[in-house]
Amino acid sequence: MTDSLAAAFPRLSERLKKISFADLPTPVSTIRFDMPEGSRTISIKHDDVSSARYGGNKIRKLEYLLQRARERNARRVATFGAVGSNHALATAIVGTQCGFDCTCFLMPQKPTPNIPRTLNMHRRIGTELVPLGHAVDRLATLRRYLHGRRCWVIPLGGSSWLGAVGFVNAGLEFARQVSSGEVPLPRRIYIANGTMGSCAGLALGLALAELPTELHAVRVVDSRVASPPGFERLMRKTAMMLSRLDASFPSDLADRTRICWRDDFLAGGYAVADDTTEDAVAVARDALGLKLETTYTGKAMAALLHDMALREYNGEEYLFWNTYSSRPLPVSGDRPSSADSIPQEFMRYFA
Repeated sequence: MTDSLAAAFPRLSERLKKISFADLPTPVSTIRFDMPEGSRTISIKHDDVSSARYGGNKIRKLEYLLQRARERNARRVATFGAVGSNHALATAIVGTQCGFDCTCFLMPQKPTPNIPRTLNMHRRIGTELVPLGHAVDRLATLRRYLHGRRCWVIPLGGSSWLGAVGFVNAGLEFARQVSSGEVPLPRRIYIANGTMGSCAGLALGLALAELPTELHAVRVVDSRVASPPGFERLMRKTAMMLSRLDASFPSDLADRTRICWRDDFLAGGYAVADDTTEDAVAVARDALGLKLETTYTGKAMAALLHDMALREYNGEEYLFWNTYSSRPLPVSGDRPSSADSIPQEFMRYFA
């Protein structure tokens, strides 16, 4: 069953369609490894392989978001992010696969190793890249690139109630894997918390499945983007909208969620890494066989490893939800001989 939400709420599935391009369910695994404090066991939910061309958490959201664009007869989809945004790239890759043209409004960020390859992938598939920095007249830019183009706008990170539905489904999917014995019931799940859609949906899905698991949402962005009040609003709106579509869906589901909001591994800001983050990425690589990065998943892994090293840790089951795509991109990170579709101001991200 690739759609646990549809299986649980058939009426909802009739009224809320999606384009099914994710490879679901994503696999789970359990690994034993050594830390200075002793031997530890960690389970992993591999959303890094959520689709064949590009993995990560955004794929689940885009199944619903791109369906809505199709229902609105859009020819183009547009979204927002930083220059190295995984969401923007996922939207462009999957959007073009579904027959849409794609525009990405991108803001400058601290340079990271993945940006050159990301830009070259946009260049390869023909994404329309539009700079949206502080010096840009944003309103005029949006009018220029959106007006009259039959364009459907997808929010930052794909994080709306509709995008969050993808992770309500993920929570139910994971509960099935627990009940079938594929993975132990974790006391805690650790996941990177950016624009909050994945975390909000997952918290609702776990509560819907009545799992007693605590979700540790590790904030990786500025508090203007992710905050407990905003998180609460998104959860409640998602539950309310699903209840409107299917009265059997519990509208008070947000009251049953188990959330631990983590601000302690931000490391100074979005795309900023410290030694703790770097060390966590290295442990994931060397001991767990996971390729993580320092902007999102490295910080969630750092939180998990920190908690496993505490004196009071007593062998409880912890799970890491891997939201970073492990699918290789068919491009290099080399500086292109000509910018072509890459805006000139973005060329500074190449060595």
